[in-house]
Amino acid sequence: MSEVDGADDGPAKRPGKDPGDGGGGGTGTGGAADSGDGTGGGARLGGWTRFVTARPRLSLLVALLLTALAVVAGSGVADRLGSGGWEDPTAQSTYATKALEREFPASQPNLLLLLDAGAASVDDPSVAAEAKRIAARLAAEHGVTGVGSYWQSGSPALKARDGHEALIAARITGDETAAADTLDRLAPSYRGKSGPVEVEVGGPVAVRHEMQTTIKEDLTRAEMIALPVTLLLLVMVFGSAVAALLPLGVGIIAILGTNAVLRGLTEVTDVSVFAMNLTTALGLGLAIDYALFIVRRFREELATGAPPRAAVGVTLRTAGRTVLFSSLTVAVSLAAMLVFPQYFLRSFAYAGIAVVLLAAAAALILLPAALMLLGDRVNSLDLRRLFRRGRQDPAGGGAAWGRMAALVMRRAPLFAVATTAGLIVLGLPFLGVKFGTADDRQLPSGAESHIVQQHIRDGFPGSPGGALEVLAEGSATRTEYARYRERIAALPEVLRVDGPLVKGDAAYFSVLPKGEAVDEGAQRLVGELRAADAPFDTSVTGTAAVLVDSKHAIADRLPWAAAFIAIVTLLLVFLLTGSVLIPVQAVLLNALSLTAMFGAVVWVFQDGHLSGLLDFTSSGSIETTLPVLMFCVAFGLSMDYGVFLLSRIKEEYDHTGDHREAVRFGLQRTGGLITAAAVILAVVMVAIGTSRVANTKMLGLGVALAVLMDAMVVRSLLVPAVMRLTGTATWWAPGPLRRFHDRFGLSEAETPEPAPAADPVADVVSKAGPVPDAVPEESAESAESGRDRAEARG
Repeated sequence: MSEVDGADDGPAKRPGKDPGDGGGGGTGTGGAADSGDGTGGGARLGGWTRFVTARPRLSLLVALLLTALAVVAGSGVADRLGSGGWEDPTAQSTYATKALEREFPASQPNLLLLLDAGAASVDDPSVAAEAKRIAARLAAEHGVTGVGSYWQSGSPALKARDGHEALIAARITGDETAAADTLDRLAPSYRGKSGPVEVEVGGPVAVRHEMQTTIKEDLTRAEMIALPVTLLLLVMVFGSAVAALLPLGVGIIAILGTNAVLRGLTEVTDVSVFAMNLTTALGLGLAIDYALFIVRRFREELATGAPPRAAVGVTLRTAGRTVLFSSLTVAVSLAAMLVFPQYFLRSFAYAGIAVVLLAAAAALILLPAALMLLGDRVNSLDLRRLFRRGRQDPAGGGAAWGRMAALVMRRAPLFAVATTAGLIVLGLPFLGVKFGTADDRQLPSGAESHIVQQHIRDGFPGSPGGALEVLAEGSATRTEYARYRERIAALPEVLRVDGPLVKGDAAYFSVLPKGEAVDEGAQRLVGELRAADAPFDTSVTGTAAVLVDSKHAIADRLPWAAAFIAIVTLLLVFLLTGSVLIPVQAVLLNALSLTAMFGAVVWVFQDGHLSGLLDFTSSGSIETTLPVLMFCVAFGLSMDYGVFLLSRIKEEYDHTGDHREAVRFGLQRTGGLITAAAVILAVVMVAIGTSRVANTKMLGLGVALAVLMDAMVVRSLLVPAVMRLTGTATWWAPGPLRRFHDRFGLSEAETPEPAPAADPVADVVSKAGPVPDAVPEESAESAESGRDRAEARG
């Protein structure tokens, strides 16, 4: 039979295996399976296969229409996304912020105008007159309130130490979208030369708006980088240009669909603009992973001579089930972020779950329909034929991976100890992590709002804009207010106390810390202010208070998120393997694979190493929510690759009962595939990492490192070494759990309705023809392998 033969000439035998093991009939690759009735030969195409393949043209047409609707529905989504979301909405600081905004809007300025008098003093009459004119003009603007300035209050905190710069502070009202619109309207008319002063625009509202704009621009550039490079890599992996386009199409559909989902969510909840980056990265990365797995298996089935319909049936019942299972494990990891109150984290859960499920749906519905229509033409435009000789194995024999697996298992203790120790060492810098909050230093050094804030940090006393506000509620006398002010002014971390400003039964004090707005001293001051005795109710807010509350919220809910990920992952991997030990190994090794990422994040982004090369400004801390986000994303992707490997190992072990051979075979057949998928996903994440926003750069480069370490170190070295050490005990489960798995478990090689003589395990080696997957080994090794096989069968 030719390499790809569409003729319906009977079942395709599985060479290299015993004929009684189910052969072609057990997998549904025979001619009867292609008869259209879904029966015959001891195998039939399942109901899902019939649904997917019955009307492939109609399926693709419906998908095209839905994609067009998604483009329309998701248009303008970036303009509706927020750039905040790091605060806990139930925290004391959030309550105080809202109350102060309502009662004392001038207490929390979010717009700062930096006036530079050049060589003159800010107290020069002409400078003061121009500054007062600008302040009066700003106070008359619609959407602006609480305008104050150095020239009005004389506050030394608003005047630079050298006397050449001073500030005008104000508050732009409304939510993030309204505030951004107001800033767009005002900034051009205030920025630049105005009489004897030069005006620059800064403050929190300017930082957020500039960050949002920068992320949108960077995301477009990242997509322009990632798409052509990804297509080139796919052509190199598949050879066929036609096959290479299929994963890219699945990814684009997933991204567009997720944008529509996010646009709908903005109608009912806040969504962070940072989630757009995850949508692009996971949309391309996971769609390519899933499509790689499915197209690869489909081409293997075609190579046996199976007709397209039968090849799709086997692909869906094998690789398709693994893709479905993998998508669930990734979605579980991302869903854990829903337990946190910050909408920054919850937004990534919304985007991540949507893009994972859409990528899986496109891979399991639209991709099979396209493969049905393409048939043998999926191998068309093979660009590698010019550079190779002879017939190639479409399954990718992967003999080098098999030899490496054999080597690792021969020296399993050495590889297990050395790899584990190396990963732990790489993660040691994380022990010195310092948590902070996102500020203007996330932006490029040339961004206007960053320049303004840097001038304030370097040249002004204390930290203007970083003051802590104390809201006092309840009736009190002037004497009681004065005593309370004296009490907090005496605290060691306090530079100055302003206030109180009284309105009815409410008042507020502004407390300026001695150091940075969110340093350790400012955070200690938050606790001291909250513990200070007062004859009225007090609530503390400000940048440091928001950070303290955010850290508390994460620490309080982190055990729940970790437990959710661990328990559900253990259950899902048990359903896949039927083993008690493998799920525990998977969780522990996946967590270990992330150590390099966390160590690098601290060493690079907190400590500032490579900051010049990577073009970012280190703030000396890591934003509190970023490690949680990176863990959930990277852990899910690690499980994605783990499922691909374990499913193939499980398939071979069920077929042969040879533990060592199953591990070797699994790595041989998936090692190249997992590495290719990891490299492609890393390219996408690195493209995201070219962002000019430091947090996005950290996310992209950190996850890219984690993905490569997992695929090239953990899956290639640590997993086979550990599985060799645990031996056939790897597959043990107590009787009740084994019976549970027999009834409810999932298996890549399971058939919908196996015939009595059919083996429910579909072995890819026999389908792909005689593949040189036997690796010569030492005689002692062979004898030991025989003992393993005997133990497994005994």
